[in-house]
Amino acid sequence: MEPLWRGIFWGAGVALVYATFGFALLVAAYGFVRMRKVDQKPVTPRISLIVAARNEERQIHAKIENSLALDYPAEALEILIGSDGSEDATEAHVRSYDDPRVRLLTFPRRGKIHVLNDCVVQARGELLVFSDANTHLDPQALRRLARNFADPTVGGACGNQLYRKRGGSESTGAGERLYWSYDKWLKRQESRSGSIVSADGALYAVRRALYEPPSTQAATDDFMISTAVVARGRRLVYEPEALAWEPETARAAQEFRRKVRIIVRGLCGVVARRALLNPFRYGFYAVVLFSHKVLRRLVPLFLIALFTSSAALAQGSGSFRAILGLQIVFYALAVLGAITRAQRAGRWKLLYAPFHYCLLNGAALVALLQLARGVRIERWEPERGGAAG
Repeated sequence: MEPLWRGIFWGAGVALVYATFGFALLVAAYGFVRMRKVDQKPVTPRISLIVAARNEERQIHAKIENSLALDYPAEALEILIGSDGSEDATEAHVRSYDDPRVRLLTFPRRGKIHVLNDCVVQARGELLVFSDANTHLDPQALRRLARNFADPTVGGACGNQLYRKRGGSESTGAGERLYWSYDKWLKRQESRSGSIVSADGALYAVRRALYEPPSTQAATDDFMISTAVVARGRRLVYEPEALAWEPETARAAQEFRRKVRIIVRGLCGVVARRALLNPFRYGFYAVVLFSHKVLRRLVPLFLIALFTSSAALAQGSGSFRAILGLQIVFYALAVLGAITRAQRAGRWKLLYAPFHYCLLNGAALVALLQLARGVRIERWEPERGGAAG
């Protein structure tokens, strides 16, 4: 049995190292060699800013005020608020605005993707900019996104999502900010290599001519809409100076549920876009997509295999006992981070980093199990404000 356990250990170890560090270094090296820049110029094409809203009465006013205050020519901007069967005062708040730039589109409850599709049909802009109802944009965000589209090879651009700290929240927010710092560094490298793997829903833009209605409601809309750009042969780039702030998640339980939903829908998106995994047609992007959206989601399986094989081999080897011991210490720190997540000690990186890593991979494991059982998530109620964030 020992050769089998050794094979499992080394296989899981190599896969884990590649998914965690090796892939990022490969992308950075490829981007450094290729260094595909964007020919940016200060252009102001007509923009349709599209926001899908479902029971957002607590923040839709702030969203519209923020949108109207953006530094972008008024005659080149329209703000479409698509209400997905809202049952609160969301629609009344939008109707209270006597500004020709603000348009309310009401729909029966069908799900976000349907709302976005119908908003696009009525949009007049050359660029479609998508943003969430709880996202606050920097005044220059639209100008900085738009300048990328002066380059004809660019079909889509993703903004820089940031998190606002919230009083009374658990250490989950600090862990998520740490994760996003790494993710945004990775986006920079991916953009230099050609295209980022996909956009984030907080803020991104695509050319109207490249918009494709998502083929499934079970996948994340931002993934499906933004990857259509790559499928059509254009670049999807990262614009780090187009800033968009969202409130951090206040509670670990809420963040766990959110991650499970995102991963389930994200993997459904990869299945829907599986043609993009063909390296003979899409080159290095296919490697990026597989490594970023598939292999990284399999990390919990690698972790289980690594721990199990280390335990099996530890009886006859001091080296494997040490490796097993390091894993036990890491998981003990994660457990301690979970216990102290609402306390000051939980703010220590030594605790919240392992805790958030395990929370993320625990969510990935649950998502994989749900997918194996045939679970699909097509609609959900947004969790906003207070502890729910």
